Amino acid sequence: MMTDAFIGLGSNLKEPAAQLARAVSALATLPETVLVAQSPFYASRPVGPQDQPDFVNGAVWLSTSLLPHQLLDELQSIEQKHGRERLRHWGPRTLDLDILLFGDQVLDDERLTVPHRELPNRDFALQPLLDLKADLALPDGTAIAELRSQCPDNGLRKLPPADYP
Repeated sequence: MMTDAFIGLGSNLKEPAAQLARAVSALATLPETVLVAQSPFYASRPVGPQDQPDFVNGAVWLSTSLLPHQLLDELQSIEQKHGRERLRHWGPRTLDLDILLFGDQVLDDERLTVPHRELPNRDFALQPLLDLKADLALPDGTAIAELRSQCPDNGLRKLPPADYP
């Protein structure tokens, strides 16, 4: 059975837009998975410590028969191939891939929380989701558009396609 999964992408090191573009290419080759759509990329201020470069973020819509933890393992493998290091919470990174939504599933364990617990506070995740599917909602029925209208502003700026490969 195929499930719609929405993945958030972020980077603020080593040509962030190019990092995201390479990540999208890697996501398109995941086993048992089809890349349905890719959002535009956005720049925004970092969440947490401000002593780091701005982030570039986006999202992809996947259709997958992988289970949530299998998908998480694949995402973490892609992060590692991009040189991801976890030096500090909310710190700079070459690549961050998060499962934002996985069908209508609600998960909360030591490795994975879906929907992503910070989603209502992240305009840089909500806006790309809306770009992918304007009527998208959380498993409880809360519209992503409603969350976006109530979300704190983080200086979100849409990047023109010429700014990323």
